[in-house]
Amino acid sequence: MHLIDWRGLGRAFLFFWYFSAVTHFLLFFTGATGFLPLRQGFIFSLLWLLPLLVFPAKARQISAVLGVILGIGALVNLGYFAIYRQEFSQSVLFIIFESNPAEASEYIDQYLKWWMFPALFAFLAGAYALWRGVRPLNMRPLGRIMLFPLLVAALLVPPALKVARGGTFDGGRYQESMLNRMEPAVPWQFLVGYSRYQEQLAGMQALREQTERIPPIAELVDARANKPGTLVLLLGESTSRLHMSLYGYGRPTNPKLSAQRDELSLFNQVYASRPYTIEALQQVLTFADQQHPDLYLTQPSIMNIMKQAGYRTYWITNQQTLTKRNTMLTNFSEQMDEQVYLNHQRSQNSYSFDSQVLEPLKEILADGQARRFIVIHLLGTHMRYKYRFPPEAEFFKDRTGIPEWADAGQADFINEYDNAVRYNDEVVANVLDIMRSADIPSQLVYFSDHGEDVYDTPPHDFIGRNEAKPTLPMYTVPFFIWRSPAWLAEDKRDYSAYAERTYQLDHFIHTWADLSGLRYAGHQPQNSLVNPAYQPRPILVGDPGSPQRLIDLLAPTR
Repeated sequence: MHLIDWRGLGRAFLFFWYFSAVTHFLLFFTGATGFLPLRQGFIFSLLWLLPLLVFPAKARQISAVLGVILGIGALVNLGYFAIYRQEFSQSVLFIIFESNPAEASEYIDQYLKWWMFPALFAFLAGAYALWRGVRPLNMRPLGRIMLFPLLVAALLVPPALKVARGGTFDGGRYQESMLNRMEPAVPWQFLVGYSRYQEQLAGMQALREQTERIPPIAELVDARANKPGTLVLLLGESTSRLHMSLYGYGRPTNPKLSAQRDELSLFNQVYASRPYTIEALQQVLTFADQQHPDLYLTQPSIMNIMKQAGYRTYWITNQQTLTKRNTMLTNFSEQMDEQVYLNHQRSQNSYSFDSQVLEPLKEILADGQARRFIVIHLLGTHMRYKYRFPPEAEFFKDRTGIPEWADAGQADFINEYDNAVRYNDEVVANVLDIMRSADIPSQLVYFSDHGEDVYDTPPHDFIGRNEAKPTLPMYTVPFFIWRSPAWLAEDKRDYSAYAERTYQLDHFIHTWADLSGLRYAGHQPQNSLVNPAYQPRPILVGDPGSPQRLIDLLAPTR
């Protein structure tokens, strides 16, 4: 009898890991995810060795029971990958539980393919073959006593060390870190995912109940009442105009939009209010602003107003659907008549390309509705940038156009970001092509929720966003208006004289009112980018929860 039966343990571990490994290898080698989920699935498959150490003679029986449980979860994961080439997450649970039986039936009819049955058989045959190799563990009690705490430590200690790096240990952060590590392994994807789904759903339901109590906007007048028209709000993500050749950047990041430049009303001095998506859009889509940040809880949103004006409303998003951070976005989307959720990835460091929004847009434009309001929310150029464009779209590969101060690592990140900007250019241009081809009265507004500092600010040692230490690139965003010929025939306003107006997006709801022909109680024409009554205001940045710390981004003293 061996002190430790390494061969027996190895065979059992390979059997347990198989149920997580197959899907994660497919996700990794198809580029859908990085290496981290594969690694975490490997580590947390060690968990199933613990009952075998307690009952070594029953290893085959225990493995068989666990194999059935793990196999069911693995088949769901594998099936989801086969259809979407994505990783299962709590966002998928949201879609499933929000669907009705008819939609589920249509789903099965559409996606069930003949080759899935032989693939299922091959997967189960592999599991059975591995189980055949599992045998009772032939090891001494001392070896089991030694190995058991080592395995427990391998599972529990690394997240504790990560949490403790900040100097203090926080139980809540430890639990969150542990769940994040467990989630890639079956069956924890479903148990953790369902727990998080319930948690985020409860938060969203509370928000929904609060927003449903908001009364309709008063004194609403629609200058386009009963006229056909499609209004599109195209929301970018993390895209700074400082990296757009459309705005003068030295590298060709906008070949397609630049070719359409004559059709765009381009604005050169537009700034985000906050450098984070949720906080920025709370203000962009509502009456909240930097000085009144809580008005989104008591005043109607753009979505509410457009429905009240008689538009059929749609929300197409490539952002994650139901996560701790994105609950507010999902709440906004649920204020619309129809939702299209495209990104069900568990991690943002995964591929989910924005080209996915194009087909749903085509379908909506062909649905026969006379008046539509469509929000399209892109994943844009969100960090990490290399996940935002497909490998074949990689254009910038060397140091051409890279500043001399950038070292090799910085140059790689700048290339990744510029490739993401260039791919975003293609997606946005394709949206315009679809709108143009529809040949209907339509108007589209595009801007990004916030910018990104990609080592742009001296001493060129920071990448990302930090509201506590604001820099110009975090807030500089593109902004343009596109109008179809049919729309221009009715609305001949020329916005070129307004191109250099300084403007902050926390007042966007007033610009949207002017662009869409709406008037209501509380409209502020002085805060509209396209209104003759516009008045410039300071570009206030910082956390509005501490109003005394708000600063003017463009103040000369900065």
